[in-house]
Amino acid sequence: MAKIDSPKWFEYPIRVQPHHTDYGGVVWHGAYITWLESARVECLRAADVPFDQLVSSGFDLPVVALEVRYRQPLTLGMTAIVRTRLAPVKGLRLNWLYEIVTVDANETIQVCLTAQVTLVAVSVRDRKVIRQLPAAVKKIIGQISQYFNE
Repeated sequence: MAKIDSPKWFEYPIRVQPHHTDYGGVVWHGAYITWLESARVECLRAADVPFDQLVSSGFDLPVVALEVRYRQPLTLGMTAIVRTRLAPVKGLRLNWLYEIVTVDANETIQVCLTAQVTLVAVSVRDRKVIRQLPAAVKKIIGQISQYFNE
């Protein structure tokens, strides 16, 4: 996974609900993936890039790779924070970095999960990978970079 070069993260709070867990009250592994995507979409919104704006621009950003490391389980009723940011862009791939953390009463942070999600731009029309990032994607990357460097 790529290293994070800036301390600033977008933070998305979550609370573990019954539908997120297995019969033992532990979060089902797939629920984490949903939280990662929700955090990414909300991060884009915070950077003034609503996801529907991407699609209406004629391209989409599907996931082409996903790496997850489960470190500590979350359980029913717990609260946590999904932290995300866009890694520096090199080439066609957009790598989003994640942590899901809990914070206790003493403000001690415990990392429960780390992840990296890789996206590529594809044409909405024919679903083919766009070999050169469109101006609209470059603009979005600029907006996201500005958000993290404010």
